[in-house]
Amino acid sequence: MRSRANGQTRNRVIGMLGLAATLIVAVAAKPRELAAQPAAVAEPTNAAEAAAKKEAEEQEVNKHYAALVATLSPEEQAWEKALHDHLGGYYLPIHRRDRVAGRSTAWDFVKDDPALPRVLLIGDSVSRGYTRAVRKALAGKANVHRAPANCGPTASGVKNLDAWLASAPGGEQWDAIHFNFGIHDRATPVADYTARLETIVARLKRTGAKLIWATTTPIPDVPAQSQTAASIVERNAAAAAVMEKHGVAIDDLFAFITPHLAAAQLPNDVHFRPAGYDLLGGQVAIAIRAALE
Repeated sequence: MRSRANGQTRNRVIGMLGLAATLIVAVAAKPRELAAQPAAVAEPTNAAEAAAKKEAEEQEVNKHYAALVATLSPEEQAWEKALHDHLGGYYLPIHRRDRVAGRSTAWDFVKDDPALPRVLLIGDSVSRGYTRAVRKALAGKANVHRAPANCGPTASGVKNLDAWLASAPGGEQWDAIHFNFGIHDRATPVADYTARLETIVARLKRTGAKLIWATTTPIPDVPAQSQTAASIVERNAAAAAVMEKHGVAIDDLFAFITPHLAAAQLPNDVHFRPAGYDLLGGQVAIAIRAALE
């Protein structure tokens, strides 16, 4: 009996020693496992640190962007230069991040197929939003470029139109130009808006392209920002008078998209959901094809 008890005791001791050895090995290995893991990125703890982190990230993007641009053809480099000159402090950093990440955007370089007509889109962020949908709809039918800017109000158009028209390879040899100014002019006096449109239309007609005016899409009432839906209705009417006077075709995007606003437009916003931009892009493509034919 005593011999059997002693044997059981020895077995328990051996088992406990084995368990202890296993734990010692595991604890010893733990620092190596932790060392193999990447160090956690410290989160900013104040505004100054956040700004410094953002600046460091921006510098890294800019470094990769510069290296990428250096590998491009002279035509592509010229396009990137135009974007640098006209995108501004808000859109240019976004473009650089997209370019480095390889994301396709409205500001992609377009290499012309010489057998196809050349089309230029001019407009603000709504126009930018439907650019890729227009390109998709007109693939194999037209080379679809856009101005190297978020074109903003008519004042910007008057100032920058010469540069926008000549920004893409091929210069001003446009077959059709689809253009709009309106959302950024909602507070512009109608008389000034009309006068600037007259200047813009006269300049565009000198290119010899078929011109297509896009009515401005609806905007919501936002009393806190003195923004009214009626301001766009008023400016669309003023623009229509200018276009009719000069024989410019009108692509009535306002009337086209209005029945679809609940599903197509973002709530309390002038911008649209992706499906809304697809709808607009399809309509723009129809208007361009009609002008070219």
